[in-house]
Amino acid sequence: MSLSVEDLRKKVRYISITARKLSNQMFAGQYQSAFKGKGMAYADLREYVYGDDIRDIEWNVTARHNHPYIKVYQEERELTLILMIDVSRSTIFGSTGKMKNELISEIAGILAFSALKNNDRIGVILFSEVIEKFIPPKKGLSHILTIIREILAYEPENPKTNIKKALEYLNHVIPKRSIVFLISDFYDTQYELAMGITNKKHDFIAMQIVDRLEITPPTEGFVITCDAETGQFVPLDFNNPKTVTAWKDVYQVHYNYLEKTCKKHNIDLLSIDTEIDYIPLLSALFKKREKRLV
Repeated sequence: MSLSVEDLRKKVRYISITARKLSNQMFAGQYQSAFKGKGMAYADLREYVYGDDIRDIEWNVTARHNHPYIKVYQEERELTLILMIDVSRSTIFGSTGKMKNELISEIAGILAFSALKNNDRIGVILFSEVIEKFIPPKKGLSHILTIIREILAYEPENPKTNIKKALEYLNHVIPKRSIVFLISDFYDTQYELAMGITNKKHDFIAMQIVDRLEITPPTEGFVITCDAETGQFVPLDFNNPKTVTAWKDVYQVHYNYLEKTCKKHNIDLLSIDTEIDYIPLLSALFKKREKRLV
């Protein structure tokens, strides 16, 4: 369902204000620590002076000159953040007030504002079962607002999801190592190999967005549901325990495949429920990555 111009403007404003506030207060520093820890490049040499870290001494040059020299590093001036956003029809769903695509927009905004604080470029790939839109990496506030607006308002031309194809496209158009967040509900299969390859090429994080109803269905009542990705209407009798079990199994099969894939390839996975406070989860992810880089 498309948003009116006024509703879209309000949502973009809300998300941009919320994301910027959270980024300034919490996440900008954590983002830098989590993703800049190895972003130091050897730049030059200079003579050692009292107080320098002895771990930076260049011993070969020191031996030749009979005087200590240290390596001078500079932080890599620019990184690229790529947000891979699932815009398939299954993300246009919410049983509690916040739609999955709204939460995706909010989290994407936080990540984008955090990258902006570090002067990084931000690019976006919107995908369904095809590549719907590619927004090349750029900097700037107006660019971020465009990204948030696109995620909220974009109406996919195709309803289903193909993560494998999206990752293959990413690796083709973004050859340089980048920070990549794949944000999806992961209602797909056969993407394991593509995720493994992407994790070798990029600093890759998988972020699953899920609605509570997908995990915990009603236990009574008769409901006619519509599969967002196929358009098929299905009558379901939740008074029947088998129906409840079958509903749970649909989510569990997809989650188990995602979790197994991430564990096998050492990919960071964060699963976020639209009903819970995602701030502690995102913060914990950054802190875990920071410790790993120390």
